[in-house]
Amino acid sequence: MAPPSQRSQPNQPDQPDQPDQPSVLPPAGFLLRLDPLVRRIDRGRILVGGAPLRILRLSDSGADAVDEWDDGEPLDESTSRRRLARRLLDAGMAHPSIDTTTVTDLDVTVVVPVRDNPDGLDRCLTALGVAGVGGEGDEKASEVIVVDDASADRDSSRRIAETHGATFVGRDVNGGPGAARMTGFEHVDTDFVAFVDSDVEVRPGWTARLGGHFVDPTVAAVAPRVRSRRGSDLLAAYERHNSPLDLGDVAGPVGPGRLVSHLPSAALIVRSSALREVGGFDPDLRWGEDVDLIWRLTDRSEGVRYEPSVEVIHDHRPDWRGWFRQRRRYGASAAALAVRHGDKVAPARCSRWSAGAWGLVVTGHPVVGVAAAAGSTAALVKRLESLPHPAVEAARLAGRGHAMAGLGLARATVRAWWPLVVALAVVFPRRRAALAAVMLTPAVTDWLRGNRPTGALQSIALRTADDMAYGVGVWEGVISHRTAVPLLPRFSDFPGRRAAVGDITVG
Repeated sequence: MAPPSQRSQPNQPDQPDQPDQPSVLPPAGFLLRLDPLVRRIDRGRILVGGAPLRILRLSDSGADAVDEWDDGEPLDESTSRRRLARRLLDAGMAHPSIDTTTVTDLDVTVVVPVRDNPDGLDRCLTALGVAGVGGEGDEKASEVIVVDDASADRDSSRRIAETHGATFVGRDVNGGPGAARMTGFEHVDTDFVAFVDSDVEVRPGWTARLGGHFVDPTVAAVAPRVRSRRGSDLLAAYERHNSPLDLGDVAGPVGPGRLVSHLPSAALIVRSSALREVGGFDPDLRWGEDVDLIWRLTDRSEGVRYEPSVEVIHDHRPDWRGWFRQRRRYGASAAALAVRHGDKVAPARCSRWSAGAWGLVVTGHPVVGVAAAAGSTAALVKRLESLPHPAVEAARLAGRGHAMAGLGLARATVRAWWPLVVALAVVFPRRRAALAAVMLTPAVTDWLRGNRPTGALQSIALRTADDMAYGVGVWEGVISHRTAVPLLPRFSDFPGRRAAVGDITVG
């Protein structure tokens, strides 16, 4: 797994609302809840939220429907209400309500790739509950296929697989995790396939709970939250808070420009038919193969969702050298992903207004920068003139957007652009303090938000070093693939070019 960013920053509020795409409506009986970050104004008839951020106006009956769903009422047969539900789900303004009433036993086969990790494989298979071990009683035991990717001691993998009642498949040539998963998938004839890495331990009932998402026929893939295993040393404490596989505690749709831009394949359930249609994992990618797969699914308008209420445990790297190598490899994969997906790997996404305003601040022109930010707010007022108190809403949205854009640009600076920052600091010594502040802003922000694996100075230093290690890999990939795309930000339109408010009528 090679995330372009550990967690994406939401787009600016001046990002235009995306046009509706033809889609299958969620079925009657479907449960959903409003995203807790969505704000309701004008007696609940206007919704502000989602990622990218957008504004939707509802009819009175639409607002009533949202109230009912938030109170636990399921979708009824009404086409207009189901259409509204689809719009909210796709916008990230509402999420499926996954609880004990929506668990769904899946016809699933589990594929476990492994290479030189017998102890981890044994723990993984024990947790999966092969041959009747584990489970929640009513959850069906799934077939498990272990694929050994040319381990030095293949017999150990075979012996452990057979002990747990799993099917063993051996590869003669190491091809990487993507290739190993596809070798296992060749033996899958169930409707769903679950990929679980050998250094992962699942919990009882995980497939049944995630299976609730597949009640929606548009959903092609779902992943749980991947938490690093607890430990007593500094590395374990740091990884518990900063594992690149941990995408946080906010559920939602997945894809470029979303709050969650990708999913790790450490634990991932996919519809077999959807996986076949996109060609599966790309065996030419040793790192970033899961990001590539998720983006190819979303390119085909396949639904992909992240469900952090379900958690699995992942083994972190055993030492700091392995930790650095992992981060560097993740960064290096950005260039290979850029060849396939273009500017989806952009290190920062924001409007030109925000980029310009923050650039002016950092280069010593804060007054002009504030004036530029104010100009974007004024332009946004016109787009929101149909709302109650448009000036207040514009100030709220623009302020939040500029703040998030500033943090996103700062994170891109330390993750992708830091060699350029070092060069600028040498050439312009009077700007060193400002550049240092930019570099430290993401780590300090994480600390203030409660990401505190150890003391303040050590936590901030480690987090900054983590991002810079990723940046080392980014530059290696840029040079080896001869592409600058992983270094280039992606800018949205100036505000005012397209409407920001969408109207939905529910009869």
